[in-house]
Amino acid sequence: MSLSKQECISLREKLIGESCQLFFRQNPLKIVRAKGQYMYDEKDDAYLDCINNVAHVGHCHPAVVKAGSEQMGLLSTNNRFLHEEILICAQKILSTMPEELSVCYFVNSGSEANDLALRLAQIHTGNKDIVTLEHAYHGHLTSLIDISHYKFNLPGGVGQKEHVHLAPIPDSYRGKYRDTEYTKDKIGHAYAEDVRILCEKVQETGRGISAFIAESMLSCGGQVIPPKNYFSEVYDIIRKAGGLCIADEVQVGFGRIGKHWWCFQEFDVIPDIVTMGKPMGNGHPVACVVTTKAVSDSFTKTGVEYFNTYGGNPVSCAIANAVFDTIEKENLRENAIVVGEYLLDNCLLLAKKHKCIGDVRGVGLFVGIDLVVDRETREPNTKCAKFVLQRMREEHILISVDGPHCNIIKFKPPMVFTKENVDEVISTLDRVFDEYRHKSKLYVNPHKSQTTVADSNRPVMEHRPMEYLCKDSNIKSI
Repeated sequence: MSLSKQECISLREKLIGESCQLFFRQNPLKIVRAKGQYMYDEKDDAYLDCINNVAHVGHCHPAVVKAGSEQMGLLSTNNRFLHEEILICAQKILSTMPEELSVCYFVNSGSEANDLALRLAQIHTGNKDIVTLEHAYHGHLTSLIDISHYKFNLPGGVGQKEHVHLAPIPDSYRGKYRDTEYTKDKIGHAYAEDVRILCEKVQETGRGISAFIAESMLSCGGQVIPPKNYFSEVYDIIRKAGGLCIADEVQVGFGRIGKHWWCFQEFDVIPDIVTMGKPMGNGHPVACVVTTKAVSDSFTKTGVEYFNTYGGNPVSCAIANAVFDTIEKENLRENAIVVGEYLLDNCLLLAKKHKCIGDVRGVGLFVGIDLVVDRETREPNTKCAKFVLQRMREEHILISVDGPHCNIIKFKPPMVFTKENVDEVISTLDRVFDEYRHKSKLYVNPHKSQTTVADSNRPVMEHRPMEYLCKDSNIKSI
């Protein structure tokens, strides 16, 4: 049965929960197939995918498809039966980790991985209080909504729970401590000191810290790259307070930054727990938690068996193994370095031409463009971001926008992205920014007689819930 796009929309509105939102909600794309870095709609029109960090080694990679289909035809069963694929997968993962991280738990998703990480930390430390970051997102389970400011701070959200302690996002460009006033090292230290204060306040109540959790580079927070010394100082503070350090690599792991397999390695730290998901199965649901022997032993001593029917099943692990092999055989980490630097350099060239670009930041194939109304005030330009997102879609290039003010253009493309893809993206962005500048100059403020830049007098929005700002703008991110 083949349904028309309108039939799909009508059935979805009837059968699927309204809160399960689509990209471009007013006119969603109906994607029927994908290959490499391209997705195709029902008319077979191609869209260049700049955001799908799920399709890590490229959509429908033949080696991954083959591994999954062959294993499915051979054995697909409960993970409590002994099989070798899970062991091969664990070996591959641990070979990329510091030797202290030596035990794996396989699960189905990044959300499950982060939930298990919290459980491990609570059992090992005997504490419940957790330090997390403003604007962070760690998954959709109840335990994770509780620690995801990105979600619980929405107007209809659950609000901040007593055991959750929010540290400022370590954003050097538009955060609490900025590069206009501090050096990079001092910025990192200042943000770390805020974590110290939170820990001291918890300890004053007689409680202890269970864990600190953060993405190694913050995606939903706006493609934020923390200062180099931030994590090392924070990890020291947390451990002295009795807590564990959790590195969430669900969005930024598996070689996306190129130089390392895992993003936390960029900061010369060793977490107590590492979580991974999305790219691990190239679209297939598989994820993992890696931790130390000491933490694993604490979990075992409870006497409560850990049981996950599908986590680590033969098919999922065969697919994950194929993803690992593909990254290595096709030198995709090297590609992330070369193409990522090319993308970053070209975004910086765009910034020299277009004043609406306030900051460009990135490592490997993880790049963000911060759009502003004014470079001096750094007021976020949400309106420009919305315009660019829609126009790029019309040009058959899929980007996403995120951050606390929905003004950060995000690039997290499949790792097979090429320099030719970058050229197409940059030339189109250049033209779209020109369109926006022309459109803005023509905007007339009805309360003033002179022509002015759209929204130039709008007050800076601080710590507004991202999804609330984006509610009617079709700017949802992965």
